[in-house]
Amino acid sequence: MTHNPRTISILGATGSIGSSTLDLVRRNLQDWRVCALTANGNVEALAKLAREFSAEIAVVADETCLPALREALAGTGIEAAGGASALVEAAARGADMTIAAIVGCAGLAPTMAAIEQGGLIGLANKEALVSAGPIMTAAVAKHGATLLPVDSEHNAIFQCLQGNKASHVRAITLTASGGPFREWSQAQLEAATPAQAVKHPNWSMGAKISVDSATMFNKGLELIEAHYLFPVGLDKLRIVVHPQSVVHSMVEYRDGSTLAQLGPSDMRVPIASVLAWPERMEAPCGPLDLAAIGELTFRAPDEERFPATRLAREAAQAGGAIPAVLNAANEVAVDAFLRGHIGFTRIAADVAHVLESYAPPPPGSLDDVLAVDAEARRRAQGLMPCT
Repeated sequence: MTHNPRTISILGATGSIGSSTLDLVRRNLQDWRVCALTANGNVEALAKLAREFSAEIAVVADETCLPALREALAGTGIEAAGGASALVEAAARGADMTIAAIVGCAGLAPTMAAIEQGGLIGLANKEALVSAGPIMTAAVAKHGATLLPVDSEHNAIFQCLQGNKASHVRAITLTASGGPFREWSQAQLEAATPAQAVKHPNWSMGAKISVDSATMFNKGLELIEAHYLFPVGLDKLRIVVHPQSVVHSMVEYRDGSTLAQLGPSDMRVPIASVLAWPERMEAPCGPLDLAAIGELTFRAPDEERFPATRLAREAAQAGGAIPAVLNAANEVAVDAFLRGHIGFTRIAADVAHVLESYAPPPPGSLDDVLAVDAEARRRAQGLMPCT
């Protein structure tokens, strides 16, 4: 790492990715100066982090929380702001490194604002790229930004591609843990509860992404994200269930060589890769003990019990606005499941229903994407039982 501190902004500082990023920053304070920290509405945690890292600005997406944030930061000299426009303005400050970790489509506009400043973007918000892939990748090219994938699978692919040509790739395989329900019967899945769905066997993640892992929508969204990040052709992208979550992804080349990236189930590993790129940094993760792990197993995904990956591949093949429709419908369905309004298997069924009934034209701008997102959400909400 350089001895001249670089500036870093973390969009979604109080979440799982934000916390892991700040843990690494904390261990390497000489290398970083914190610019902006944002959160949805967790004022106490955000203010504590802003004070600890002497951030320039702290932003809450929920504007009703702004008075409390201002009070918590009174006398510190740290600027406080709130609301969607404030998130975008914070992202547009042009930090050397921006970690985009706001969950869901809410992170789309701030991520785009960071891209428009150029620089390095550590992308942990897969929904933004899923919903606005062509628009976002075009903006990256136009503004000279560099997208560095933070998701463990895409970061693994990124590492396996280093020093090689995309034209030499025969296949890219994303691994999936299979989530907590991989051995469950259809009858068990229909009775699954939110508490069971968020108990991921390997990773510590937020509620939404944990449910996405349980349904396999997380892997479906990652398939679409990989399609935009690594344009080798959708037909070359594969998914394999790997319960141990040790191999994070693989790239097969035309000479028969397959490169795999292995590591512990700790998000600080891919985040460290992004923070130090193109160098390497120390991370507080123990060495991988393959003898203790004993065995690594792989199997094909079951798209009968878990149709999410099939729906995602079909959405990617359709292209245009369809991935945004899939993402929006899934966000609404997951939220309804977590609130106890619908059953677990209804998530994929409702997403399929919205996809069948809504096929808008390809978006030409960020506003078009947000309009598609809003309409898809409205249609998904219409499927929900009255509460």
